[in-house]
Amino acid sequence: MQGIAPPDPETEASEEYWALVYMPGRNRQRYPANCVQIVESAKAARAGAQPAQRLFPAKVAGPSKSSQGQMLYYLVEWLSPE
Repeated sequence: MQGIAPPDPETEASEEYWALVYMPGRNRQRYPANCVQIVESAKAARAGAQPAQRLFPAKVAGPSKSSQGQMLYYLVEWLSPE
């Protein structure tokens, strides 16, 4: 995946997580940390999804610091609804 630090087995940098992502659209590949809510499982992400409120279930990697100093998560995949 371009633009993301590879996973480091000794740290939690750029780990993959299940999450709920708040965004007006789903066309970006990276999201600010304040728009990402980490959850415990894919099932929890799907259960917490609220598309009408722009809250979508996904698998993300991160966090990584951008060149501007902002913490970002990178989209791995969007989860389909149950």
